[in-house]
Amino acid sequence: MSDRIVPRLHLVDVVESRDGFTLRDYLTRSAIPFAFSTVPPGFAGAVDGIPLADRRLPVLIVDDEVVLEDPTPTEVAMRLGWVMPPRRRTYDLLIFGAGPAGLSAAVYAASEGLSVAVIERDAVGGQAGSSSLIENYLGFPHGISGAELADHARQQAVRFGAEFILLREGVDRTFRDHDVRAVLADGSRLTAGAAVCATGIRWRRLGLERETDFFGAGVYYGAGTSEAPACTDEDVYVVGGANSAGQAAMNLAAYAQRVTLIVRGPSLSSTMSSYLSTRVLAQPNIRVLTDTRVVGLDGDTRLRRIVLDHDGIRTTRDAEHLFVCIGGDPNTRWAAHTGVHLDARGFVATGPDLTPEQRTTWPLERDPFFLETSVPGIFAAGDVRSNSIKRVASAVGEGAMAVTLVHRYLSEV
Repeated sequence: MSDRIVPRLHLVDVVESRDGFTLRDYLTRSAIPFAFSTVPPGFAGAVDGIPLADRRLPVLIVDDEVVLEDPTPTEVAMRLGWVMPPRRRTYDLLIFGAGPAGLSAAVYAASEGLSVAVIERDAVGGQAGSSSLIENYLGFPHGISGAELADHARQQAVRFGAEFILLREGVDRTFRDHDVRAVLADGSRLTAGAAVCATGIRWRRLGLERETDFFGAGVYYGAGTSEAPACTDEDVYVVGGANSAGQAAMNLAAYAQRVTLIVRGPSLSSTMSSYLSTRVLAQPNIRVLTDTRVVGLDGDTRLRRIVLDHDGIRTTRDAEHLFVCIGGDPNTRWAAHTGVHLDARGFVATGPDLTPEQRTTWPLERDPFFLETSVPGIFAAGDVRSNSIKRVASAVGEGAMAVTLVHRYLSEV
């Protein structure tokens, strides 16, 4: 956080607020320290000397004086001075996405003298930024939170000269050989000689009725880092059998009375790293239900009950916190009309994974580089790429490799 001046932040909200969760989640994933207090509905007193009567909650108090009423994450970031217009129109490289792959590409590209802009529609860190503890990443024997790792990488990239264009969504992209064009939602128009697409994945949904209604009000996606303190002394449920679910269960177990891990398969051994499954199974307040699925959600303004199916037998459990960690779907909607081909599952096809049919539009005499898409000079790295290994270390490696290939591509001119 050393390149940012972070004021004292105090978030105040009523209990069980969906908007409050959105802000807590954004601040936590952005590695921003803040205090959090809850007040009863209709509260007319004061917090930090700030009267809350007639205020629209949630309220964010900044430095004990400035009050933001019911702000969006974008409004908070603007208040903190983090949302800035692009400094230039033309760059050597545009990077779409600020997860581990995009951050790695930014560090290596900027350190090697390329002018680079990273465009991120949400918080820095991507899906990895929501991880409570990454324990198998090289160089951190005691682990590191995803948000902290991402912020370290962002600081490193900024010091080398990379520019971060945060909370901006690209509404149009045109990819041609040595001519990358992007139009952002605020009307900014950027051009570059090459691009790295590192847009990652979005958490997969259960596909159940009322799931959207309960998002942020009992149903959460990912490790639940920001919501864990609200689970103190409660029974909570985690869906999934891979590492993200195991990390979520261990994180929540530090607060909750009991954590139930719901696994569709017969065991954890085939889907979760050995060190993590051993720890999960040894944790006294974690219970693992195998061969079990969540098939129903019920409640009022928030989640109150879930329906489980175990070998065809259905049971209803009281539950006010359900954390879903069942993998992700690729963030590739941007690929439409760009000429970038996808595989059958919607991931970006690159290099040797491009089919003969997809290669028919390839305009150059040479073959596509390993991380190059069906459009020359457009590279993909990390989880969004077809057949990538879904690990932080792999994404970081692909980000660095992509920059090496960008240099080779730009030298062809």
